[in-house]
Amino acid sequence: MGLVLAVAISGCGGTSKPGSAGGGKNVVPVVEHDFQIKAPSRVAAGAVTFAVSNDGPDQHELIVVRLSGKPLPLRGDGITIDEEKLGKAEIGALEPGPTGSVRDLRLDLPPGRYRVFCNMYGHYMSGMSADVVAVK
Repeated sequence: MGLVLAVAISGCGGTSKPGSAGGGKNVVPVVEHDFQIKAPSRVAAGAVTFAVSNDGPDQHELIVVRLSGKPLPLRGDGITIDEEKLGKAEIGALEPGPTGSVRDLRLDLPPGRYRVFCNMYGHYMSGMSADVVAVK
């Protein structure tokens, strides 16, 4: 599986306020491009704003899950994460955003390991994920 902070036109509950990251203390840049996500491997635990830039030619979503040591559950298609089975492991998400957009995802991250990913059809299994560790 790929590393880090996204299903065939499947929505995910969003917690975002576009363009509001500027005043935050712990703003973490995340860049989405086709089949890759660039994000810091470590962030400070607590209130975090992921400032998500879509630099790809397609729309991308962003889903953040807390890792438990078990593989993320796949749907029957074998290439997308079964978001319904994530339960409380899903910490937050942004709906698909257009090319060139910058969207903010505000989260409260307890210390631990997280995966951020785009779950648009085929994107996750093609490497569009990254792991982030939240540290005190």
